[in-house]
Amino acid sequence: MQYDVIIVGAGPGGIFTAYELSRLNSEMKIAVMEAGHPLEKRRCPIDGDKVKTCIGCKSCSIMSGFGGAGAFSDGKYNITNDFGGTLYEHIGRQRALELMRYVDEINMQHGGEGTKLYSTAGTRFKKLCIQNKLNLLDASVRHLGTDINYVVLQNLYEELRHRVDFYFETPVRSIERIDGGYRVSSDRESWECRQCVVSVGRSGSKWMETVCRELDIGTLSNRVDIGVRVELPAVVFSHLTDELYESKIVYRTEKFEDNVRTFCMNPYGIVVNENTNGIVTVNGHSYEDPAKRTENTNFALLVSKHFSEPFKDSNGYGESIARLSNMLGGGVIVQRFGDLVRGRRSNDKRLEEGLVRPTLAATPGDLSLVLPKRILDGIMEMIYALDRIAPGTANDDTLLYGVEVKFYNMEVAVNEHLETKHPGLYIIGDGSGITHSLSHASASGVHVARQIAGE
Repeated sequence: MQYDVIIVGAGPGGIFTAYELSRLNSEMKIAVMEAGHPLEKRRCPIDGDKVKTCIGCKSCSIMSGFGGAGAFSDGKYNITNDFGGTLYEHIGRQRALELMRYVDEINMQHGGEGTKLYSTAGTRFKKLCIQNKLNLLDASVRHLGTDINYVVLQNLYEELRHRVDFYFETPVRSIERIDGGYRVSSDRESWECRQCVVSVGRSGSKWMETVCRELDIGTLSNRVDIGVRVELPAVVFSHLTDELYESKIVYRTEKFEDNVRTFCMNPYGIVVNENTNGIVTVNGHSYEDPAKRTENTNFALLVSKHFSEPFKDSNGYGESIARLSNMLGGGVIVQRFGDLVRGRRSNDKRLEEGLVRPTLAATPGDLSLVLPKRILDGIMEMIYALDRIAPGTANDDTLLYGVEVKFYNMEVAVNEHLETKHPGLYIIGDGSGITHSLSHASASGVHVARQIAGE
């Protein structure tokens, strides 16, 4: 065997697997295979000047590379079992929280010291939300910011590269069982290992389904989250974000009794493009450095759709909606809330006259031609509900970017060690369908590393 352990994917799950394994056993031979670029080579060509929209790079530097899709996020680590995944169902609530706190300690030791840890527990906003039919979820939130998050990843890589073999720009095509372990193959070569940890994130969902099919690993149908990214003046939400930073708020719609939730709140941040399997969607970033802040806050409003038999392709459903947006807008569409309410398409003139300056160059359009009525009705209800706790949310000039889609892997059948039915093959992180956040994915990596090391 060339390696004791091969890790597929250098996102948070893969990084923390490699970190903990190398810490516990310095003699262990470890390799990490990553489809994207090293951190220093991850550069999105969109500069807002010469290149304003996604040009479809072969490897999307926002989604792939060292650090995974979270590398250029705003670096929020939510320490909670209330959202971010169901890791606790496999390893227990207390252990899940302990591992998330351990991950936080490691981040603090690698450049995150001095960043703020927020908490929603016992806050006055809990009562305010309940009084307005909203539910504010409890969590401790470590906000690194996109800039500090990058520093932490740099420091982790500098420490790991002397102990771990990294293979960048090396998409893994297949994983095969062999005597005594596994063969991991790219288009160019193959490697053998005793144990294999797969941590490919959401962008590897299609490949993960193929691996599960070829190795006869059970999966469960999962969900897809579809919605928009809201951008408005930062002062509208400042009373919430200054104290809580990230407020996870859930609303149950009156019309269809669907759950709509806020997600990935970025105070004083920017809206950005994402490219997933050639489909351009929208996301948001924010920075710890005051000099990089904007006058706007952005956050997603998402509706979760779970499908029952006979339909199984929840991600395909989300992709089809995103493709429709790309077809109509050539990428991401932006619409003023007032125009949406009045049933008319936004145009450059009305955007220019509005109070909110867009931080992303997107095509003015009509989201009602893209999003299904049930989802759009839920989003509009949520905006009016949020307006009761943050007056100004439902202003005409509030911007809605579409579409935002959160793809989830089919949930892979694993045991309490996150091990499949094949001994020594582990599936972790968002690629497992079990975790949906930086903190949960990182914690799953530490958990598996300790299992392999016999701790």
